[in-house]
Amino acid sequence: MLATALLLLLFMLAVSVPVAAVMGVLGIALDNMFSFMPLQRAMGEILWNSSSEYILIAVPLFVMLGEILLRAGIAERVYNAIAQWLSWLPGGLMHANIGASAMFAATSGSSVATAATIGTVAIPQIAKRGYDERLFLGTIAAGGTLGILIPPSINFIIYGLLTSTSVPRLYLAGFIPGALLASLFMVIVLIACLIDPKKGGEKMETSWSERFRVLPSLIPPMFIFLVVVGAIYAGIATPTEAASLGVVAALILAWWEGKLTLQMLRAVGEGTMRTTAMIMMIIIAAQFLNFVLAAIGITDAVAKTMESMGLGKITTMLVIVVFYLVLGCFMETISMMILTTPFIFPIVTNVGWDPIWWGIVLTILIEAALITPPVGLNLYVVQGMRERGPVSDVIQGALPFVGAMMVLIGLLMAFPDLALWLPNYVMGKG
Repeated sequence: MLATALLLLLFMLAVSVPVAAVMGVLGIALDNMFSFMPLQRAMGEILWNSSSEYILIAVPLFVMLGEILLRAGIAERVYNAIAQWLSWLPGGLMHANIGASAMFAATSGSSVATAATIGTVAIPQIAKRGYDERLFLGTIAAGGTLGILIPPSINFIIYGLLTSTSVPRLYLAGFIPGALLASLFMVIVLIACLIDPKKGGEKMETSWSERFRVLPSLIPPMFIFLVVVGAIYAGIATPTEAASLGVVAALILAWWEGKLTLQMLRAVGEGTMRTTAMIMMIIIAAQFLNFVLAAIGITDAVAKTMESMGLGKITTMLVIVVFYLVLGCFMETISMMILTTPFIFPIVTNVGWDPIWWGIVLTILIEAALITPPVGLNLYVVQGMRERGPVSDVIQGALPFVGAMMVLIGLLMAFPDLALWLPNYVMGKG
């Protein structure tokens, strides 16, 4: 059964069938081949249950928040301000790409939105200042992945829903690993530019007076962050309610900037609906497929096979990491998380890893999938904004940053408290 499921999955992905359709068709095919009862009759109830969860309201709200900030022009001033403070480092504006991505990540909750926003502002600087194009594009693609690790994060919400794990705890757990990953990205740029200074391009001239002058440009994203995350930990709002507060705060900022027009709101609405429809179709199709996999016994079979191998805690995790790295080359990230969580999560917790800790590691593995070919979404977002040259340039520039993600996973395996200390300190041991 498992071999049949994998062959069908790989075949449909290879012929470029949309991911949601792949999972729906696969569920129906496995139902017809292996189930002794018509599981398709439960599709209506599964569809309703999958789409009526209260916490899922946060998904379109966070998507809308990112769309508003993107179209309000706030990102450009944030990028310029961070550039003033980081451009003195070897690598210049490539550090600004990562720093601005980390700051925008703290407002948008979306990797694609982060990469698109920073790329729009940063890419013109490649020719202007003579940067190594591949590495520069790689920093944008990799920096964009921070959008799902630094809170607030859409992926944390979906993971919390799938595993009944506390979203506020996941948000707290993401802060330290998110900061570490951004730092590791900057170390890669630093090393590359110390080895070959030509990669770092022309240095940006600035002064201390200019740096302090642009500091107010950092206030808008900090304001959004405090509204969203502060409301959660102050006990004022749930993650869903905090997302709606974030949208209101973003609209206020757009009005303050003079960008709140009917045309802008229409573009925001269209972008939000497209992205939300894609995510919800994937969630609904994946929930049906997961139901079929559990009913015909594949989920239990995979878990029992892993347990029967007698692997230790560390070895099991290494096998799972390799599994996700391979799978991430072929699947879209949200669907990968939804599809695999029902049978990987029990294995991870049974060998002794904490559910919150695994949520962080899984998110980092999903980040790696965003910048690994051939399906890495951020690669194509950056290439689309570049509008010239082969996508292989972006791929080669991004691959060193996958190494940084593996280093971070190694650190989290050696020191789990990097993810668990902050939620345990703030909220007590859960």
